[in-house]
Amino acid sequence: MQDIPRLIIITGGVMSGLGKGVLSASLGHILRSKNYRIVPIKIDPYFNYDAGTLNPYEHGEVFVTDDGGEIDLDFGHYERFTGITTKKKWNITSGNIYKAVIDKERRGDFLGKTVQLIPHVTNEIKGRIFKIWEEERPDFLLIELGGTIGDIEGRVFVEALRQLKKDANCCYIHLTYVPIITGEQKTKPTQRSVEILRSYGISPNFIVCRCREFLQEKTKEKISLFCDVERERVISAPDVDVIYKVPLNLQKEGFGEKIESFFGLENRKCKLELEEYIEKVERSRVEKTIAIAGKYTSFSDAYISVVEAVKHAGAELGIKPKIRWICTDEFDDEGKEGELERILKGVDAVIVPGGFGKRGTEGKIKIIKYCRENNVPFLGLCLGFQLAVIEFARNVCNLKEANSTEFDPKTEHPVIDLMEEQKRIMQLGGTMRLGAQKAVLKEGSLVHKLYGKKVVWERHRHRYEVNPKYIEILEKNGLVFSGKSEDGLLMEFLELPGHKYFVATQAHPEFKSKPNKPAPLFLGLMKSCI
Repeated sequence: MQDIPRLIIITGGVMSGLGKGVLSASLGHILRSKNYRIVPIKIDPYFNYDAGTLNPYEHGEVFVTDDGGEIDLDFGHYERFTGITTKKKWNITSGNIYKAVIDKERRGDFLGKTVQLIPHVTNEIKGRIFKIWEEERPDFLLIELGGTIGDIEGRVFVEALRQLKKDANCCYIHLTYVPIITGEQKTKPTQRSVEILRSYGISPNFIVCRCREFLQEKTKEKISLFCDVERERVISAPDVDVIYKVPLNLQKEGFGEKIESFFGLENRKCKLELEEYIEKVERSRVEKTIAIAGKYTSFSDAYISVVEAVKHAGAELGIKPKIRWICTDEFDDEGKEGELERILKGVDAVIVPGGFGKRGTEGKIKIIKYCRENNVPFLGLCLGFQLAVIEFARNVCNLKEANSTEFDPKTEHPVIDLMEEQKRIMQLGGTMRLGAQKAVLKEGSLVHKLYGKKVVWERHRHRYEVNPKYIEILEKNGLVFSGKSEDGLLMEFLELPGHKYFVATQAHPEFKSKPNKPAPLFLGLMKSCI
């Protein structure tokens, strides 16, 4: 066992959105394929304590971990690429770092010292990293720093990452962008970005370059010369049509072996598991249109795990899914049913994903009604589950004013209501029903057949539940609650017998879907399209 941690530290330059998360996940996949144990850490310089209260338009999807973390969407990449189950403590934010430092100051832990960024904040950052290494003892810690080099909020983290060199074996990787202008690969943005990084005391050991195509040899030589990095350590990361091709391209550059060589390790054989998935994707020929009906549809990162789960299931069945985004806000008002039907015409399946707030809910209810009445395959997730209950109560049970108290606190029929313990909570962040929860499935139900087992654990993120007072009338009219909590009090899954596919869950099964191992409910949905 190594005496000091091996740290692979990934920073980004030039511009945001280059794909540091995918790069970290891809390198993690390569190292896992070489039978190394890795732990990913994501540093987010924003001052939120975690991602839980962030609007999806601010930072994309909120990913949920088994242990109840509301966390950055890059953790979804980490899990899908590497197959590991991440933990909420592996996400470090300015918010939770500064809160910890202030808490220590209030307790008097600093013995009257003036509390400063250096050493107190940097020590807290380094302490978190070393604590994770002590607890997990992986072969490698992969540390991704969010944002772009030069961002003011990230400066203290860069300084902490620089200081790590004293106590750890560090490999610094800098991701940059190489634009192509009039046919020429331009290196100046990379040079300037590395210049900023070096001014902070970090000289990158590897430079990974995002570009429309593989870097030309002369481009690599130029970056090597001006950025003081060996030419073989300038790595191409060309654009891809499927993100799971990224580790394959990195390995074409010998990235895994170069990392081993950097740390003085013997080269291990490497067979990338994602090659099998890419082969499935490229063999897929059957095109099917899957509608995703939500209110954040202009920003696909808000539903990234849902989209990936659709793709995983599609590849397993030889289906090439085409996503049709439906913004449900536009159909909240009455009188637009005809337009909605035209949009849904030709759709092979519909997903209503999770969300919060009233906006767009009436449009979603209309879509669910259309799916139920026209035998269109439907999958409801979290809020989609709750709205399926509301739609059924209104239009089948004849409870015309049925609603959720989230949207109408004075509704005559609160078929969806706050969980009892939630009624006493005043603070929003980290207070929902979160993380992996146990559900017992009804034997012989469709959901039971899809999972192939009676007990399942899926991840949750919600405050509202089916009101127990209305379960009898809902079931009497044909709605089947095919999965419940262990004590039988909370409804977890529902389905409609006789329908081609009408299934919903209070959970978020998309978070556990992976290439070559699609989530059962998504697999069932895609099968129903064929």
